[in-house]
Amino acid sequence: MSSIDASGGDNLSKLSIDRGALPTLRRKKPWYTRWWLWLVLALVAAGIAATLAQRGRATPVEVGSVTAAFPSQAVAVLNATGRVTAQTRASVSSKGTGRLEWLGVVEGQRVQKGDVIARLENRDVAAQRDQAAAQVKSAQANLAQGQAELEDAQAALKRARELAQKGFITDSAVDTAEARFNKARASIQQLQAQISVAQANYRVAEVSYDQTLIRAPFAGIVLTKSANVGDIITPFSAAAGTTGAVVTMADMATLEVEADVSESSIAKITLNQPTEIQLDAFPELRLMGRVSRIVPTVDRSKATLLVKVKFEETDPRVLPDMSARIAFLSRALTVDERKPVPALRPEAIVRRDGKAFVYVVQAGAKDGAAVTAEAGKDSKDAKTDAPGAPLRAVLTPVQLGAKVGDLVRVQNLAPGTRVVINPPEKLGDGHLVSAQKK
Repeated sequence: MSSIDASGGDNLSKLSIDRGALPTLRRKKPWYTRWWLWLVLALVAAGIAATLAQRGRATPVEVGSVTAAFPSQAVAVLNATGRVTAQTRASVSSKGTGRLEWLGVVEGQRVQKGDVIARLENRDVAAQRDQAAAQVKSAQANLAQGQAELEDAQAALKRARELAQKGFITDSAVDTAEARFNKARASIQQLQAQISVAQANYRVAEVSYDQTLIRAPFAGIVLTKSANVGDIITPFSAAAGTTGAVVTMADMATLEVEADVSESSIAKITLNQPTEIQLDAFPELRLMGRVSRIVPTVDRSKATLLVKVKFEETDPRVLPDMSARIAFLSRALTVDERKPVPALRPEAIVRRDGKAFVYVVQAGAKDGAAVTAEAGKDSKDAKTDAPGAPLRAVLTPVQLGAKVGDLVRVQNLAPGTRVVINPPEKLGDGHLVSAQKK
């Protein structure tokens, strides 16, 4: 038994585990202990937070508007500024001197040629005219009496000659009758001369009276009133308390635009060249014109020539001395080219994948809101929103057309739509924006 135990003990010692010969087993760490994974998650979270922060914070941008541009700008070879003037214009006054007794017109009133618009005190002149008229009548009455005497002398001379032939009277009696006839005939000539003098005096008195009546020299409109009833009118004196012109009037049918053009650009202008006239007072009003005259004198102080453009279209709103802009055109415009089209600055256009987009500024617009031509009214209404109203930039596709001057024509945006000019690269669709103050 003991031998067996001894041998068994040896066998048991051989069965012991050799730990150095077996591989060491490592325990896996949890996923949340890996540092690089946390770094990736942190970067993603930062990006999301930045995006959310960007959407929540307004980006200052330059805001412009889609304007109503006219295609005529594409065919304009030169632009100039000037003023509307009337070719027929006058400061109306009286040739005589006196106190203004009656004024029958007001500013803006239309008058015809020869209409009496004012009258000076003329009772003394009227009395002189009546006296001259009476002298004419008196001279005519004397002439009638002289005609009767001449007829009587002629009849007496005829009888005397008949009696002398029969021997009833002497030759001296015939001579007396003939002398009476010659005297009566000479008196007629004198009376006719007196009538001519009286009529001339009457015409002088009539002219003096007519000079107290101030008449319109041509058909036109009264522009200004320079005198009132009671003022002393004296056109040939600058004495204190006196007035020269009574009214200023102009013929509106002769309105034209005068513009100073640099002599270096005068080669671009020719007679009868078509033009488009725009008034500063009415920007939407565009009237066609034509170059009528180029004054052949250079202003040495400004190095310019005076160009006069005649209106080919009239409008009652056009008034003298209005400021105007003239576009000298290379050709006449068609009917379609006279209609305004929506256009915007090229700096507002964004290119994405070969397509054109703009950021339309809308008040409170949601992300991804679609903007069409009908949205232009909403965009214009947003101008009147409260200062604190949120504005969003909505990325909107646009259809571009031809250039209109410095602008680009767009098809699907209405005039007045607000857009972002020179949008920053970080600006995204639906981001909040604020109008940058210049």
